[in-house]
Amino acid sequence: MLPLFWNRVRQLASGAATVAPLVLGVSGLLGRPMGAQTAAAVPTPASVLGWEPGADRKLPTWKQVTDYFAAVDKASARVTVRTLGKTTLGRPFIVAFISDSATLANLPRYQRIQHQLWDPRQRANATRDSLIAQGKNVILITSSIHSTEVGGFLTPLVVADRLARADTPEARSILANTIIMLVPSQNPDGVDIVGDWYRQTLDTPAEGTNPPALYHFYTGHDNNRDWYAFTQKETRYTVDSLYTPWVPQIVNDVHQQGANAGRIFIPPYMDPVEPNIDPVLTASTNALGMSMAWRIIADGKTGVATNASYDQWSPARQYSLNHRGARILTETASARLATAVNLPFELLGTGRGYDAKVASWNFPAVWPGGRWGIGDIVSYQVSATWALLVEAARDRAAWLTSYAALGERALDPAHPWTTSTTPAAYVIPKAQKDPAALARLVWSLQHGQVQLFESIPAGHYIVPMVQPFGSYAKALLERQVYPNLREYPGGPPKAPYDVTAHTLPLLFGVDVRAEQSLSLQTGALVPPVAEPAYQVPGLSGAPRKRIAIYQNNQSSMDEGWTRWVFDAHQIRFTSVRDADMRGGNLRARFDAIILPDQSALQLRRGLGAPYPDSLRGGLGEAGAAALKAFVEAGGTLLAFNEASNYAIETLALPVRNVLNGVRSTEFYAPGSLFGVTVTSGHPLAATYTAPVPAIWFEDSPTFEVTDPAKATAVLTYQSTGNPLLSGWLQGAEKLLGKAAMVDVQMGQGHVVLYGFRPQYRAQSNATWPLIWSALLR
Repeated sequence: MLPLFWNRVRQLASGAATVAPLVLGVSGLLGRPMGAQTAAAVPTPASVLGWEPGADRKLPTWKQVTDYFAAVDKASARVTVRTLGKTTLGRPFIVAFISDSATLANLPRYQRIQHQLWDPRQRANATRDSLIAQGKNVILITSSIHSTEVGGFLTPLVVADRLARADTPEARSILANTIIMLVPSQNPDGVDIVGDWYRQTLDTPAEGTNPPALYHFYTGHDNNRDWYAFTQKETRYTVDSLYTPWVPQIVNDVHQQGANAGRIFIPPYMDPVEPNIDPVLTASTNALGMSMAWRIIADGKTGVATNASYDQWSPARQYSLNHRGARILTETASARLATAVNLPFELLGTGRGYDAKVASWNFPAVWPGGRWGIGDIVSYQVSATWALLVEAARDRAAWLTSYAALGERALDPAHPWTTSTTPAAYVIPKAQKDPAALARLVWSLQHGQVQLFESIPAGHYIVPMVQPFGSYAKALLERQVYPNLREYPGGPPKAPYDVTAHTLPLLFGVDVRAEQSLSLQTGALVPPVAEPAYQVPGLSGAPRKRIAIYQNNQSSMDEGWTRWVFDAHQIRFTSVRDADMRGGNLRARFDAIILPDQSALQLRRGLGAPYPDSLRGGLGEAGAAALKAFVEAGGTLLAFNEASNYAIETLALPVRNVLNGVRSTEFYAPGSLFGVTVTSGHPLAATYTAPVPAIWFEDSPTFEVTDPAKATAVLTYQSTGNPLLSGWLQGAEKLLGKAAMVDVQMGQGHVVLYGFRPQYRAQSNATWPLIWSALLR
């Protein structure tokens, strides 16, 4: 059973397994008359799956999902399906356009109306009201980006079926007033990775557990943190083929959350609010979310939480709010994948901002506890999605009026979309020490619909703030000042949902300056640039070094990101698992081994019960001994972020992590950028060219060298002041004078400790050279 799962994952990763191409019709675009359709002619999901969506212990394969949408496309004048491309592992990535037949026959017309509404420069003033009268409310529904959130595989089938066959006044209103772009999964590979594991472990102790592999080949759960870096194919399909051409008014992002508090979260979000998101969008998201909550509670749903758990920060998750679309994130309580759980009322806990056992203004209908299964998940997700569609259809004209106003506000020199100081423009010199990083910055901004202009005289790129997506450019180019939020006055820090900084010039290592009064003239619009090709002399192509990246069954996202960075640079490596490491004789096979970010406990122990014995255990004593022998025999060990703690403890290194045991009330830095000082002349920093040396700090160690004869600091924090450059830091004094990166000599080899993630989410171009120099030494 288990070898089948791993063989399938490995075949797909290597390209050995092929996926038959999916040929989907576009007959909806040809304008079939509505009269040609009858409800009986439209296939039901059950007729394709063999069971009703939401049946206990049943999950579809991706082929079943695409087979259903292909059948509906063929039978219904209200649905047309397009394949946007192939996923990382070769599956078709699809979207279903849903509307009435007349609208689907004229999609290019409605796309032109969208463009004229979101960019006032594309229309005459007198046409505004006419465009609003003619336009549709464009809604993007994205589902199951996180593949263990398995209701998302099924809810799109139910929603599509309901719209394809229904003939109620609500359904007719939705079809007449909206254009729905329904993405059944933003990670089709994960549908099968999770589904295969679930089916193979049914009736075993491992039933309902997460698979022992990342459910996105490179990023795992981080695949929705890619929304300004655009590294993954699946992100690009959604952005390039749906967001950019359509700029939707509303995005419904269907997710799941933990099981032991509320049954569903719907916006409003908690504070903080990203300062560059137009308050019109914040208000519209709040209003729509509260209307949805009202509707589904009136329909009998309980356990509905609003203004809880999730904040409105970071364009990595809030791409739509930075691009004119109200973002409705729904998070429904999970079960054990498709296996039901029993949750007695007395065991329900608290969510951020509410207690699941107590009624409050943002949690007015308490769920009584009891059985919770996949059918409940689908029911809640469908109810919330339907409530959104009904509200969006009813208020079509109001949404389009607000949408047009957002376009006008973006071009207002007074910048009503922000309360923070706004420069006239950002200026990017073309003369940079890292041309590939510059090219990536320009490409990334353009990919997010930011306009750049040539300077007069030549030599610079100019990013003016008065442009349709100037607010998005500002969010990425400025340094973040995250508010000092506390759980209560004088209490511990209130944790953000994700990280607090996203400053691309610091991450990429590019010199960018803000100008309040532009010193250069603005010339021609810069045409789209190509994405840079990454190369490392001596490593890319046919390297001299034999490199291993450790991968255990606990599935580290940092390991996946490391593989992506190496693949992007065409650097060959071998993935080594626990058995390989415990087998020893590593120096005969490798020159360097990388331990990606993972806790010391996870590295040491790996998976435990209820996973099968064949998957349990981490490096253990044998792996630790093998690593020690590897380094002493001349190998190089690179330990990223928390893996440094494992290396210090296991190899008895002359280094101490000064943050061990420090409480969050004394020190707190949940994903920020810190300035560092480079040790002059150290070989590991020889190619580090960032104009502002900065490292990504997130749950990171900070080092003190206890034997300077054996260990040398490569990067250190300043001895006075505050090293914070962007984000949030409490307890800066804990860092002062300490090391962020240390090179330790051990026997004939070296251990390099990184107190940060040098390849953070494939976004930290600036610190990539600190990896290459350690490998090439």
